[in-house]
Amino acid sequence: QVQLVESGGGLVQPGGSLRLSCAASRSIFSFNAMGWYRQAPGKQRDLVAIRSRDASTTYADSVKGRFTISRDGAKNTMYLQMNNLKPEDTAVYYCNALFLDNNYWGQGTQVTVSS
Repeated sequence: QVQLVESGGGLVQPGGSLRLSCAASRSIFSFNAMGWYRQAPGKQRDLVAIRSRDASTTYADSVKGRFTISRDGAKNTMYLQMNNLKPEDTAVYYCNALFLDNNYWGQGTQVTVSS
């Protein structure tokens, strides 16, 4: 069983930055993959960024060059640094971990980009 807790969301103006955190209840090195997804109102949940066990990282085209995924193994925490935010980045952001062929999700954190 894995618990994931996101934090760091909020309201930010266009062009601003936020850093999301995802704290895991066990070592993040035990996960086959760990990443971030987002879901805007009325839309499906989409991949934002994901890091695999082999350290390969995939980003959605819409966030490349603006978002960066990173992790701190000592804190069992993954981060999503979001720069140059745009109104279309507004969504609930979810942390995801793949562990022993099971997908685990956090509760989500709201990110709103608006002037």
